[in-house]
Amino acid sequence: TDAEVSTRKKTFSEVQTERLDQAERTVLIKCSSKLNEKKLLQYLSSHGNVKSHFFFENRGISALIEFSEKSSIASLQDAVGIPSTSEHHVVPFKSRLFTFTLKNPVSQHVEETPLHLSPQCHIPVKDLIQKLCLADSISSQMYILLNEYQLTEENIKLRFLACSLVRDFARAYFPDSTVKPFGSSVNTFGKLGSDVDMFLDFRDTQKHASKMKKGPFEMEYQMKRLPSERLATQRILSVIGDCLDNFGPGCVNVQKILNARCPLVKFSHQPTGFQCDLSVSNSIAIRSSELLYIYGCLDSRVRALVFTIRCWARVHGLTNSAPGTWITNFSLTMMVMFFLQKRSPPIIPTLDQLKELADEKDMHIIGGYDCSFVSDLRKIKPTKNTETLDVLLGEFFEYFGNFDFRRNSINLRKGKEVNKPESSPLYIWNPFEQDLNISKNVNQPQLEKFIAMARESAWILQKEDKTQQMINKEPWGLAALLIPFGKSNSSKMKNRMKRIGGETIRSLLDSIKLNNANSQQKAVGK
Repeated sequence: TDAEVSTRKKTFSEVQTERLDQAERTVLIKCSSKLNEKKLLQYLSSHGNVKSHFFFENRGISALIEFSEKSSIASLQDAVGIPSTSEHHVVPFKSRLFTFTLKNPVSQHVEETPLHLSPQCHIPVKDLIQKLCLADSISSQMYILLNEYQLTEENIKLRFLACSLVRDFARAYFPDSTVKPFGSSVNTFGKLGSDVDMFLDFRDTQKHASKMKKGPFEMEYQMKRLPSERLATQRILSVIGDCLDNFGPGCVNVQKILNARCPLVKFSHQPTGFQCDLSVSNSIAIRSSELLYIYGCLDSRVRALVFTIRCWARVHGLTNSAPGTWITNFSLTMMVMFFLQKRSPPIIPTLDQLKELADEKDMHIIGGYDCSFVSDLRKIKPTKNTETLDVLLGEFFEYFGNFDFRRNSINLRKGKEVNKPESSPLYIWNPFEQDLNISKNVNQPQLEKFIAMARESAWILQKEDKTQQMINKEPWGLAALLIPFGKSNSSKMKNRMKRIGGETIRSLLDSIKLNNANSQQKAVGK
């Protein structure tokens, strides 16, 4: 029942279904800045009940409006006209994106209550550091960071709306298709300002399977046959990419990257302000999103630690939005999960333990890989571990600062350090595709830089005199870790880095200095 679902934690697919449904009843309106909120809502209510709405800034003011009934949108669309100024220069595609301007704008003598705008990006690191200094413990600093960076309810609605608007195009060709977000938009680890990964799904066809059994005939559609699934994916994405490029209102910079390992279309969606990546259904990526969703829901420390470590890594130039030999956010997140599995008692279960709790409907074998794990959060026993985030942060740096990367790899299925199957500097097993290393891209200098930064951070946290620093108004705790290190204490660092080993130190120090200049910019960038 609905009441039962609302009191317990919802499963991943319940949340997805609910959000996709919400997005189908939603429109986006570009408004003039002189807009009267009451007047707008009063007018919209003539088409049906407005269930929720918010305003945000995106090259002007926009409003996201969620109706209670889908039929209200058709009613509104009937009343909306085609742009008149450039009659001969528009593509007459009618979407759920509108522009509202007042017919007779009145000179405003009455003081308007200013619109409340929902922020769609996080604050710069330097502003964050000031906020952190006012907290009373590292633990509360970490929750402040989480609150500043995590996706808001409004931002999530906007992400699902972007998918729903792309789906309107896909349905012109494939009426049963859906477009769903995956990755950071849905796994509870998304940060404000991050891209929207979405995929085109044709798999709602399972519903038909039971119907097909009836009747005396084997019946199937005649469909175009192609030599490989990859080719079909490339063709579908190519056409939808062209469609967005030619007809999609506000879809700009459309790039088709069809020869990648996972073919995709990249584009900017101006109405929502998102950078989007569209690919075709990738079931394993969905399972990864759901696994992280489960870990993120189990204990509030999980997300606080992940957001903190990712922000720390960004400030010190350990991660980068451009692809390269850097550690990715996904790899970092997996390292945090592994660390939490290794605590005593463990804070989160291993993937094998989640698999043991799975029932019939949780069984998923995808392309020969076992991707089964429990989806109902109630079946997972809460942890008995009571360590504070203050402790966990220091221990994380300590653990990976002294991890034997030369010999060992990180395996989340077993929650154990396992001998490396091959010689990549950093080896993190893909939780599902067991023969893949998700950190294959990371090179030795980058790994050593990570180790050096972890050691430096552990040292700062151990040595620090919080009371003294607070009296002196110096950054302390997490705030002290979010300031590039080379600035004040590179000489101390040189001494401690003698432990790391020969030649790479010089190149390492150079890269650290090099990064200091631009890491603050970068931290704000994404």
